[in-house]
Amino acid sequence: MICYLDTNVTVWLAQGDLGRITPAARVQLEASELLVSPVVLLELEYLFEVGRILLPARDLQSKLASELGVSVCERDFPSIVSAALDEKWTRDPFDRLIVANAKASGIAPLVSADEEIRKHYPRAVW
Repeated sequence: MICYLDTNVTVWLAQGDLGRITPAARVQLEASELLVSPVVLLELEYLFEVGRILLPARDLQSKLASELGVSVCERDFPSIVSAALDEKWTRDPFDRLIVANAKASGIAPLVSADEEIRKHYPRAVW
């Protein structure tokens, strides 16, 4: 089974900060093939550019790929955007596209600490 990671969870995993991840989310992570939306990489790069994280997105992605086998989803972007058109609960383009990516992938689980995502996406795990 596949499972997507939101941006915060991606950062915490890269930092090895498992204490911030709930036991239920850890079970999901351990039982799944882990993916991130390409949009997560873009958000990570923004966070690096403004000094909120220390490594650029490509470095974080390489670290997670080698240490945990995390892959970047290769679903075509038009299908993700099409799904995002229905996500009217947020004005945050990153959250909208991250949730849409999981939905476009067969309503896959999405590990997220974000309360708004969890409120609006029934397959969110935390």
